[in-house]
Amino acid sequence: MKRFVLAILFSLAAASAASAEKVASPIPIGIGVAQTSNVALFGQEQIIGAKIAEKLLNVKGVNGTPFKLVQQDTGGDEAGAINAFQNLINQEKVVGIVGPTLSQQAFSADPIANRLKVPVLAPSNTAKGIPQIGEFIGRVSAPVARVAPNAVNQALKQNPQIRRVAVLYAQNDAYSSSETGTFQEAVKSHKLELVTVQKFMTTDTDFTTQATSVLGAKVDLVIVSGLAADGGNLVKQLRQLGYKGTIIGGNGFNTANVFPVCGRDCEGILVAQAYSPDANNPTNKSFVAEYRSKYKKDPPQFSAQAFTAVQVFVEALRKVEKTTKKKIVQLDLATVREELNKAIRTGSYITPLGEISLDKEGEINQKTFYVSQIRMEADGKNGKFVIVSK
Repeated sequence: MKRFVLAILFSLAAASAASAEKVASPIPIGIGVAQTSNVALFGQEQIIGAKIAEKLLNVKGVNGTPFKLVQQDTGGDEAGAINAFQNLINQEKVVGIVGPTLSQQAFSADPIANRLKVPVLAPSNTAKGIPQIGEFIGRVSAPVARVAPNAVNQALKQNPQIRRVAVLYAQNDAYSSSETGTFQEAVKSHKLELVTVQKFMTTDTDFTTQATSVLGAKVDLVIVSGLAADGGNLVKQLRQLGYKGTIIGGNGFNTANVFPVCGRDCEGILVAQAYSPDANNPTNKSFVAEYRSKYKKDPPQFSAQAFTAVQVFVEALRKVEKTTKKKIVQLDLATVREELNKAIRTGSYITPLGEISLDKEGEINQKTFYVSQIRMEADGKNGKFVIVSK
């Protein structure tokens, strides 16, 4: 009994000490995204955007105090995301986390952060239900229901003769499963005929069965929800087997890394986007200039969204200091996390995505969206996204 009481007292003392722990300087912000696995193409773009934010925003820092990004690789599965989040929260003592890359990972890792009252900003989780995970979960990636239908509208604008539609999606990915539902609703709302729905896995490389079914259905429009590697290969095989109609790619196609996958067969794919390098505001101009100076091309959406997530954290930290009238490093970690979460949901932010705000639930309010069409260069290896609608 005595040992039991001592154990309880020790645990309480440890918990008290942890809650009273001060925030380190520079202020640590966690970046938990995929840097390995089949999702690495997205995560690498997110790291680039976050690092640019770190460089540009640290000119002023948090009212003079610098911040640092602390990276953890989530890999491409739920276990990797859970491990990364636990390390960032318990070992690195971050004030908040940008991540994870996939919605599938978010549904597993975000509840851990929410339970421990650590704010999370998703840079690319667009599936239905992300902000509803908990009061400490928000996102700067617009929900698929708001973005995806724009691509269907543009496809019909370019080709009013479209009548028959095939939809294909990665059944083992929460985002793709959510996105395909939105696409199917959009198809029905335009009174188009949904002729066939085909499933695949993000790990698949042979799509002969799906492609053959699509060709046999004689469709005018194909909509693919998947990641860059599997989605790009599916498009390539569709084209090689003779499909000549319109193709819409989901959010997984929002990366230049899809170009070497489907090569010349990427030409003409329509992709709805939440970002344009041409967005006319000072933050985006600085971001684009920095990205172009280093990479000699325009930044992709995933980099812009990661930059935005870091920016929102930094500007919200400045608000916390104004509210508490204390420097972040003078406050205990638990207080900073709670006050930061409140601050994130107040006011608006001028970001590379344009002017945004987050509602009380953590859902992004964003005004402007775009549809791009992929244009491949003569070498068949490089290409670009050309804005065709906004």
